[in-house]
Amino acid sequence: MSLTLDQVARIAHLARLEVTPAESDAVRDKLNGILAMIDELQSIDTAGVAPMAHAQDLAQRLRDDAVSEVDRRAAYQAVAPETEAGLYLVPKVIE
Repeated sequence: MSLTLDQVARIAHLARLEVTPAESDAVRDKLNGILAMIDELQSIDTAGVAPMAHAQDLAQRLRDDAVSEVDRRAAYQAVAPETEAGLYLVPKVIE
């Protein structure tokens, strides 16, 4: 696909970019180069390639999922106005 100068002017207008007539040829060549690269990438057969989340095979080091703090729920709920079965009771605000 090759862009015309009118199409470059329209793209520049939509992108709110000021492209002078002297710059239009250079911008058109750059955009045509980008479109040619996209066409080249789309022509590659990727039928047997599994999708990847990252370009490198990385694994994040995570700590063990274990409780590391003392259970202080009773102390926190002791100062609450109303609790029931370990839950805080609040007034209804939506009718």
